[in-house]
Amino acid sequence: MTSALEGLARVAFDARGRGVLDGVRVLDLSRLVAGNMLTLQLADFGADVIKVEPAAEGDTLRQWGQPHPDHPDGFDGWWQVYARNKRSLALNLRSPDAIALLRRLCATADVLVESFRPGTLEAMGLDPQQLLGENAHLIIVRLSGWGQTGPYKDYPGFGSLIEGFSGYALKGSDGDGRPVLPGIALADMVAGMTGAFAVMTALREVEVNKGRGQVIDLSLLEPMLAVMGPDVTNYAHTGVTTRPGVKIASPRGVYRCADGQWVAMSGSTDAMARKVFQAIGKAGLYEDERYRSNAARLAHDEEIDAMVQAFIGRMDLDACLAHFRGHGVTVGPVYDAAGVYRDAHVRGRGVYVAASDDLHDERAVAMHAVVPRFSETPGTLRRRAPAHAEHTRDILTDLGLSQAEIQDLHEQGHIRCR
Repeated sequence: MTSALEGLARVAFDARGRGVLDGVRVLDLSRLVAGNMLTLQLADFGADVIKVEPAAEGDTLRQWGQPHPDHPDGFDGWWQVYARNKRSLALNLRSPDAIALLRRLCATADVLVESFRPGTLEAMGLDPQQLLGENAHLIIVRLSGWGQTGPYKDYPGFGSLIEGFSGYALKGSDGDGRPVLPGIALADMVAGMTGAFAVMTALREVEVNKGRGQVIDLSLLEPMLAVMGPDVTNYAHTGVTTRPGVKIASPRGVYRCADGQWVAMSGSTDAMARKVFQAIGKAGLYEDERYRSNAARLAHDEEIDAMVQAFIGRMDLDACLAHFRGHGVTVGPVYDAAGVYRDAHVRGRGVYVAASDDLHDERAVAMHAVVPRFSETPGTLRRRAPAHAEHTRDILTDLGLSQAEIQDLHEQGHIRCR
């Protein structure tokens, strides 16, 4: 293992691992982040996720590599993490023969996930109602930017548009009014997690309630709006729009230490605000009506912020954390990826592991362990992220095709095999 991975728990992928979703088959036709996040949750807990990729180039997520001296095309961290525990099937989805194979697979599946523009699945000859007629228990997740209905349904809908549309970009502005997009695929990740919950809910309807399969219309927009707080509700009832950068509690914010490092602090309850005042040597402030309630403190937030910053600005990060934690204040460091990776709590809890095909493989990849943590039936790391088309032969063999048939389809360009 390279020195950069020293200290991480070693984990070997084990195809024999079993999770609570063992026996659930998922066909993942999605591209990029949201669909891959959704199916990662299912795969980590045992589902057989078949990643259906274009025969020519594979999932676009494969191309999101980061510069790396040992990888001319970039280190494909996105793919290594979000495609783990999945199998790769490469089909030419413009080929009627490949579509016929996919239709046969749908009859064997429990879940189908797609992220095409609305109407594309129907144009491919895979109308959801027809698929449900052939497999009454199939759950079909239709993931799109704006949803399957509405005036915007045919518009492209990448996460950046949704983060702007939802109000998130404005809420993240630093006071100058310029919207700030998040540095992560936030809307996609939120939709992916929501979609995994939706699948599990629909599976319960099929398996426990003996109901039918169904279509889940999952937009990137609505899950993002659901986590944005009550701004729209408040506007509907008061006519007031929350200004960008407005806080929900005081004292609350990020503060710069003497060594240039930053801390985040939150005094979101009266009791915690009191502890902050005590920690900065101004315990008497809490007895002042101007600082006694959260509403009062918000009205004087600039003054409070200045006092907290002046106190923190005299200490380096470690001294600051020790001081405020000693007073029971909710405070923590503001990290970049390097800070997270080195942090003692992250290491001690095993948040990241070094995963490889066997414990002696030097090509281990650092990745987050399965979340959340189950006491009795934890998720497992069964497979590394697949090479493009790695499992095409195996999957089609299980479907009943002969090796000669598979080879013929490969040579004609309907599928791709390794």
